Amino acid sequence: MPQINPKILVWARETAGLGIDEAAKSLQLGGARQNGRDALEEYEKGTKALSRPLLLRMAKQYRRPLLTFYLQQPPQKSERGEDFRTLPGGREYESAPKLDALVRDVFVRQRLVRSMLEDTDEARPLNFVGSITPDQSVADAAKTICARLSLDLNEFRRKKTVEESFNYLRALTEKLGVFVLLIGNLGTHHTALSTDIFRGFALAEKVAPFIVVNDQDAKVAWSFTLLHELAHIWLGRTGVSGADFEQKIEQFCNDIASEILLPEAELDELRQLGQDRNDVIAAISNFASQRKLSRALVVYRLLKRRQIDRGQWSDLTEEFRRNWEAERAKRKEKAADAAGGPNYYIVKRHRVGNALVEVTRRAIAEGFVTPTKAGRILGVRPTNVQALVGAS
Repeated sequence: MPQINPKILVWARETAGLGIDEAAKSLQLGGARQNGRDALEEYEKGTKALSRPLLLRMAKQYRRPLLTFYLQQPPQKSERGEDFRTLPGGREYESAPKLDALVRDVFVRQRLVRSMLEDTDEARPLNFVGSITPDQSVADAAKTICARLSLDLNEFRRKKTVEESFNYLRALTEKLGVFVLLIGNLGTHHTALSTDIFRGFALAEKVAPFIVVNDQDAKVAWSFTLLHELAHIWLGRTGVSGADFEQKIEQFCNDIASEILLPEAELDELRQLGQDRNDVIAAISNFASQRKLSRALVVYRLLKRRQIDRGQWSDLTEEFRRNWEAERAKRKEKAADAAGGPNYYIVKRHRVGNALVEVTRRAIAEGFVTPTKAGRILGVRPTNVQALVGAS
């Protein structure tokens, strides 16, 4: 078997979010003569040769293509940060150019905003960025984030629509100094990025951290994605998130977001779901609707507490996905028949967020930013900046 660079083994394990003890256990290493940790350390130091069966197990447990292990050196981390997604074969490469372009744009915006804040003496390092670790309990991490946000879950649920609930949560997040963008394409519907490819992105900088929520997703899912990415900010982990929850970091962030939006005790209301599939769907739908939550979040929590098995979870998730796609198609058809539409600047402001608009407005008024840079930050032409910052 060709020689494997031991650095590749370390990189593959660490990017899978696995500690050495956890990885050794999942790889079924260790025995009477040597414990699993010591065995894996020998492989990672290159003092012990890999067998092909073990390499195949590593590829499976670390969720990396087998060919990755034959690279001469670990791949350099791209500017998108870490990739927390698990995609079927080929999907990552199909989406990479568009996703990289979107993330590069966010990096540029963040740097311009940070520079602008420094020029106006508004730059304040945020001490919560990177303040938690995956070793903390989900309950403690959720409590910490909730307290810092001053989130009132009852207020969140009292809003008339799921979009208003998201706006409430977004305003609390932006009040902390985190900028929240709604972006799902590169400017046209032809460049839209599916939620299968990208659901959210967190840029975990101490000054002017950014969160991107893919607005191609159902609006009822936006709040969950925002909290998921906020958990990445608290972890200090810049990167792209997808729709899966296989990786350890993604599970941790999913669990934090779902615990904040749906405390464990409330799930007892669904303890007696029954066996009839239609009754189960109706009960979950009603439960989620009352709380301004997606049905996918509820079934995820039911899976985690083992009230449903993975087969039921997959079936229900697919059912809810089909329902949403059918509803979305109807809305598009209805919108196409309707005359006119919302004001361009109001829509644009909603996508970039009030916080980004307001900080840019102040910098323009004080002469710290040119219309060209302001347009780059806000994602509009320089000639449209004034109209955008004046929209309400």
